[in-house]
Amino acid sequence: MKAVVAHAFGAIEALRLQDWPDPVPGPGEVVVDVVAAGVNFPDLLVTGGRYQILPTPPFIPGKEASGIVSAVGEGVHTCAVGDRVLVLVESGAYCERLLAPQANCFVLPRGMDFLVAAGFALVFQTAYFALVERANLQPGEVVFVTGAAGGVGLGCVQLAKALGARVLAGVSTAEKGAVARAAGADAIVDLSGADLRNSIRDDVHALTGGKGADVVLEVVGGDVFDGAFRSLAWRGRLVVLGFAGGRIPNIPANRILLRNVAVIGLHWSDYREWHPEWMRRAQAELFALYEKGLLRTELAGAYPLDEAARAMAELRDRRVKGKVVLTTDLWRQRESEASST
Repeated sequence: MKAVVAHAFGAIEALRLQDWPDPVPGPGEVVVDVVAAGVNFPDLLVTGGRYQILPTPPFIPGKEASGIVSAVGEGVHTCAVGDRVLVLVESGAYCERLLAPQANCFVLPRGMDFLVAAGFALVFQTAYFALVERANLQPGEVVFVTGAAGGVGLGCVQLAKALGARVLAGVSTAEKGAVARAAGADAIVDLSGADLRNSIRDDVHALTGGKGADVVLEVVGGDVFDGAFRSLAWRGRLVVLGFAGGRIPNIPANRILLRNVAVIGLHWSDYREWHPEWMRRAQAELFALYEKGLLRTELAGAYPLDEAARAMAELRDRRVKGKVVLTTDLWRQRESEASST
């Protein structure tokens, strides 16, 4: 098979499409013929050797994919050969055939497109565990999402709305604000100012009658984190999802005490590894919301496997508004068959 391979940690430009051994399923394992693979910010960190869990080079990047089950090992019961599935893995999704534990394979709802599926699981699973499990979101609360025009940010906006929240979207441009509003955001917070520590707090307070945000989902870090932390309401909860802006912030513990607020971490992949049944219940709820029309993948672009570095650069350079996916020859084959019928 063909796969995108990193032979060492470093620049994404060094990634190469090359031959790689076809996987063979063992007990409890599934092989999926990949149609599309999601491109996510952690893929940049893994390739650069800056993520908390790193594979041994050479390795194939990528944490999510969609495709068709082509082989199963002994004891597999979550899917069968021929099923259309989405798959979650720690790494290895940028390829034509993906090996995964059966617990990480989810049969798609009828009518869910492969491109939609390839960008669905990671962002909405992250949003689900942030809002439901970590923040204990209640209907009617105010949720402030930073980096709200990115893949995870848009997933958080949509799910918060589906769960009955009022959503404030933090973005850096008017164009990104329009994308966030289209996803369901009720109001926009400007993240492009010079004094974000104060301006974010002031904007959120102005939009909430001085109360602040009950829940903050923070993906940027740096000065955005500082302002978002100060925007919390009394007894508010800030969930740390990442540091896409680069700087990992320091948290003033005295303000946590004086404001009765909580700063909570979410390392979503722990749930995949330690509580797979919990993750499966969450995915079932997310599929149900999708089938009701409350969730959708905001696709920003699709690239062939041999353009993986270009797709990742779009994400790295913050030119993406939504999700980027990679497609295999199987996708193009299916498209060609569909157009000829």
